[in-house]
Amino acid sequence: MILKRAFDVCFALMGIILFLPFFMVIALLIRLDSRGGILYIQRRVGRNGIDFNLFKFRTMYTDADKGGLLTIGYHDYRITPSGYWLRKYKLDELPQLFNILFGDMSFVGPRPEVRKYVELYTLKQLKVLSIKPGITDRASIQYFNENELLAGADDPEKLYVNEIIPSKIQYNLDYINEQSLWVDIKIIFQTIKRLVTK
Repeated sequence: MILKRAFDVCFALMGIILFLPFFMVIALLIRLDSRGGILYIQRRVGRNGIDFNLFKFRTMYTDADKGGLLTIGYHDYRITPSGYWLRKYKLDELPQLFNILFGDMSFVGPRPEVRKYVELYTLKQLKVLSIKPGITDRASIQYFNENELLAGADDPEKLYVNEIIPSKIQYNLDYINEQSLWVDIKIIFQTIKRLVTK
């Protein structure tokens, strides 16, 4: 765990320094695109069931989350023009480097969920809260096009709760049983490969 934390802090700092000019460009595009703040901050459930503020670049119009927590496809009417590209290439997730630095997250770990859906977890599924959430995991790679899956469903909420969430949790339970720094590095490279092929 100490080695993993050292890895997280080291590469989060490197990432922040490396991408700082890029952050400024993204911030400008968001400002020019629509009214509202640069960042979207949402409460998510972290390790041991403790809530924390997750940072993202804002990709939707202000107060869009009042229309529902799920994003239905990349052409959801609530998504801004710049938000479409940020979401498509997962660039909206970059501010989570600060979440890693603050100790709320890791590079690899179960993607943090909102309280509404965590309350539906079974006792076994709650084990995913025993480790820090991450920016990426095997479930994120498997469900890279989750938005499109939801867009094609008659009842997106039902699909998400009954099929996608249980599947994601199983991926993460398997990860917990075999986690190591080497496994994390492989998942990071698999994520990069998925982004590039996108």
